[in-house]
Amino acid sequence: MDGCKKYKNVSEADRAQGNTSQSHSKWKWSMETVWYRFQGAAGDRLPHRCVLMWRCGTRHAGWLNCTHPTFAEGVVTRRVCFSGRRSCCRWSYIIKVKNCSSYYVYQLQRVPYNLGYCGNAGAGKLTWDKLRF
Repeated sequence: MDGCKKYKNVSEADRAQGNTSQSHSKWKWSMETVWYRFQGAAGDRLPHRCVLMWRCGTRHAGWLNCTHPTFAEGVVTRRVCFSGRRSCCRWSYIIKVKNCSSYYVYQLQRVPYNLGYCGNAGAGKLTWDKLRF
């Protein structure tokens, strides 16, 4: 299946990394192994820098720990990190990413309810700037 033609939208504002809601109940969604596209109030992609805990409506926020692929690369595997109390990459999962020319799609892995994938909308200044990961 071509992820650029068939995907599920992730567009809710509570999935933006700028959302500091302390509730992670909204992440108890039934994820399927299909392609997802971030857009609208959630942002237009997974963030590629550390997202702190308690962002995007979840306890442990997920972010892409590498670059997004070029169009020519096709479908690639990438690592998503989930922030913890003392680390920006306390847990990680391998996902697939595809560049669809003007947007990205992601084949996300099912994760426990207290981990969640974030969109890049509402990025603010990180407080862990001096930590190395």
